[in-house]
Amino acid sequence: MTIADASKDQTVTQSPPAPAPTAAMQSLPGATVRYVIDTLSTRIVAQEFVLDERLPSERQLAQDLGVARNTVREALEHLELRGMIRRRAGSGSFVTYNPAGTDQAVSSVASETGPLDLQAVRGIFEPEMVRLAIIAMSPRQIDALSEVLSQMEGVQTDALAFIRLEEEFHRLIAEGTGNPLLVACYNLVIDARRQSFRAAMYRRHLTPARIATYQRGYNGLFNAIAARDIEEATEFMKLALIEDQKLLLQDD
Repeated sequence: MTIADASKDQTVTQSPPAPAPTAAMQSLPGATVRYVIDTLSTRIVAQEFVLDERLPSERQLAQDLGVARNTVREALEHLELRGMIRRRAGSGSFVTYNPAGTDQAVSSVASETGPLDLQAVRGIFEPEMVRLAIIAMSPRQIDALSEVLSQMEGVQTDALAFIRLEEEFHRLIAEGTGNPLLVACYNLVIDARRQSFRAAMYRRHLTPARIATYQRGYNGLFNAIAARDIEEATEFMKLALIEDQKLLLQDD
């Protein structure tokens, strides 16, 4: 990716630290808990956590989502009442949601979405998504993004491993917005990105040299997010979309 090296004179108002759950609930009762419920239920429905799989510990979930452990605990109670998980004393929480026999409308939309439609939706979502994330992300969420970036930078030749990490990087940005509806919508985008045409395209054209190009771009994107530079981050996000567009054109 090519971007101007000159730094942009952009002053961004940094978001305050994530409020403690008690304070948040006083201003908007249940908002933080609902965010955790919606985020985890979306990930379970998307089968990021599959049937009978153990969820990460309350402590790990709290760190990943930038909330307190008691907020996670309350959210897990609600998920258990919904029949999505079962908590076992001393063992943790396990997924009980079974996608078999459930409504397949979401997966049908994803499977019927063509590459050009997918790119159009990403072009609408992703620049605004990163802007909202920069305003709202907690330091812990930025640290989690850094960990995924490190894994991406360790990939040299495995195209499919790289795109899975790329999806995780974008999912964390979506979660960083703190908007559960946006998270749910973007998980559908990720579902559409996992179609066979995209995997085949990457196998053909995502060479080690192109992986290195993507890695440089995502490094720049992360640095802009960490610096809370909205203009720079949205520019990197647009350039990433252009790189994907090049692959689509090459695949024609």
